[in-house]
Amino acid sequence: MLKAPKNLTPPVAPIKPHTFSHHGDTVSDPYFWLKDPGYPEVNDEEILGYLRQENDYYESVTKDDKPQIEALFEEIKGRMREDDEGVPYSQGCYDFRWAFTPGQQYRTWFYRVRGLTDDDWNVLFDENVAAEGLEYFKLGTIAVSPDGRFMATSVDDNGSERFTVRVKNLETGEMLAEELAETSGEVVWAGDSQTFFYVKVSKEWRPYQVRGHVLGTDAGGTDDPIIYEESSSSFFIHIHETSSEDYLVIRAADHVTAENHILDLKIPDLIRKKGSLVPKSASSTLIFDDKNLICASRRRENHDYSIDHASDGVDGQFVIRSNKNHMNYGVFTSLDVLEESWAEQLCGNETRYIRGVQAFDFFVAVEDRIDGLDQITLLSPDGSACQIPMEEAVYEVGLANNTESGQAFVRLGFSSLLTPPTVLDVPVSLASGKVSPGEPTVRKVQEIPSGYDRSKYRSERLMITARDGARVPVSLVYRADWQKKTSAPMHLYGYGAYGLGISPSFSAPRLSLLDRGFIYAIAHVRGGDELGKGWYESGKLETRINTFNDFIDVAKSLTEQGYAASGGISISGGSAGGELMGAVLNQAPELFKGAVLHVPFVDVLNTMLDADLPLTPIEWPEWGNPIEDAGAYANIKSYCPYTNMEAKAYPPMLVTGGLNDPRVTYWEPAKWTAKMRSLETDDNLLMMKINMGAGHGGKSGRFERYYEVAEEYMFLLNCFEVGSAD
Repeated sequence: MLKAPKNLTPPVAPIKPHTFSHHGDTVSDPYFWLKDPGYPEVNDEEILGYLRQENDYYESVTKDDKPQIEALFEEIKGRMREDDEGVPYSQGCYDFRWAFTPGQQYRTWFYRVRGLTDDDWNVLFDENVAAEGLEYFKLGTIAVSPDGRFMATSVDDNGSERFTVRVKNLETGEMLAEELAETSGEVVWAGDSQTFFYVKVSKEWRPYQVRGHVLGTDAGGTDDPIIYEESSSSFFIHIHETSSEDYLVIRAADHVTAENHILDLKIPDLIRKKGSLVPKSASSTLIFDDKNLICASRRRENHDYSIDHASDGVDGQFVIRSNKNHMNYGVFTSLDVLEESWAEQLCGNETRYIRGVQAFDFFVAVEDRIDGLDQITLLSPDGSACQIPMEEAVYEVGLANNTESGQAFVRLGFSSLLTPPTVLDVPVSLASGKVSPGEPTVRKVQEIPSGYDRSKYRSERLMITARDGARVPVSLVYRADWQKKTSAPMHLYGYGAYGLGISPSFSAPRLSLLDRGFIYAIAHVRGGDELGKGWYESGKLETRINTFNDFIDVAKSLTEQGYAASGGISISGGSAGGELMGAVLNQAPELFKGAVLHVPFVDVLNTMLDADLPLTPIEWPEWGNPIEDAGAYANIKSYCPYTNMEAKAYPPMLVTGGLNDPRVTYWEPAKWTAKMRSLETDDNLLMMKINMGAGHGGKSGRFERYYEVAEEYMFLLNCFEVGSAD
């Protein structure tokens, strides 16, 4: 095991007695003080001081590894094309593309009048200029007005996921006075090119309000009319424009229930006509009346649906993905969007899981998964369906950047454990009411400048039987010269929450582990949606324990089958996957050689008891509401990683977090690390690194991000005492 250096003393967080009681049960939490009462502001010097001590300890421990980390970073960086660029796409009167300049951390975006030559590109937005002097930078959106005159951008400059919207006149180059702060980053223009819509976030970071802004009015948006306001703290709001660009869709949803409202974007002078604004109640809040804002289907528990629209002739049609008839969803069409008129075109079943849809003028593209394998299905006007054929046995494929509903092709993103990310354009033709796909055109394959020979690697897929009989998929990738029963190091990754399946996709950085003899495995445990909605449902709420059991059973089986030596598996997961890591470390620490917990959601009980945190109410359908439900309280307490730590030996750990993270607050990894130091009976290495100027995703620059990957890989190599690549 990787031991802590004897010449360095790790920080020791003070113990401060604190208890809380619910449903007749009392819990002690001596590190509760690490939550700043002023959050989201973190100004408590004792807290900040402890976090800095942990960062100093991390730097001291890794000091001697810096040359190897730098070498790993350069190796990973060598697989990145420095002047990488995206496939151009067309929308409205312009073509667009992005590109990296060698040495730069961020993209530069370009545009040209549609149909001109490659010599006619102009800079639309340079992220590098916007990021100058900032520790963190993330572009939320670039939205160009329909007439091509204005560009709205949204930027998060500290990792808090609070975006500021600004507007530029593309004809003059002038930045307008508009500066709309505290938004979610989503922007949709109305057809008049003078009005756009955006989402405000609350102090607690809850997207709760859709507002409309007219250029030239109140620059800060204080007086912008409220188009829609969500009163339930358990529902978040998101907005998007339909594929036809005719409608704004306002989606209010938690993890299981949704309600969608649509607004016609072609109404002239949309929010300047006072007559179209009426009081919603006796309060001063305003909302569009039903002539302008239409609800497709009122919320009812466990009904989840989403909406798109394509022109398709004079009136066009709406396309809806809904689980009203089957948990694995169906595809419906409607002329007026109201639920009573929905006509089902494709129904999910036990083996077919419909994951997404996009409407085109003469066909509908469906992302579905059949027997756990990704597919793209095309629906014809006559109701028939056909699939776009795929050449590999195990892969991921999905709809890519399809920007115009009238285009006669569908753009796909394809990848596998062996195939780098690839952009494909598949032509779609219509004859006698039926559509059919043509031969795909490869528009881009991710280039590996330092070289990549896929023949040197192998992948496979296993089905491992869990303790209750469930068959858990496992994806594996390794070098062609790897062999079973050789005690080679294995790394096992898992997530398993929110119905977010982990696809068997390519990773260029991962080659650094494979080339050092690692076998890399992904456990597709319950809680994800790899095998459909039922796979998700069987890993949440009272069945959450299945997720942890699946992961442990996969690790045991891989060991028994000779894929790994006993105790020879390192593991990693982030966010809810970090919760998975914490739970399995509590249950079976002897199985693992080392563990990486990225922004880990390990303090589940405390977080689900804190209704003031922005994500807590919306998370109750996923985890349960322990405030009101004694059963949910007992269930969460039974597996909560932080609550269930014990005085025993644990493997070496690397824990990360972000001070500005609104999703998994910084005190979760901090409390986990502090308590672990006080309880573990071993002398194995435990390190925590908190990004003091970033959020949930860590560093924002493309090189900085990969430097953090190099740091993680160095930790894993040290766990196994592995040297350089072959």
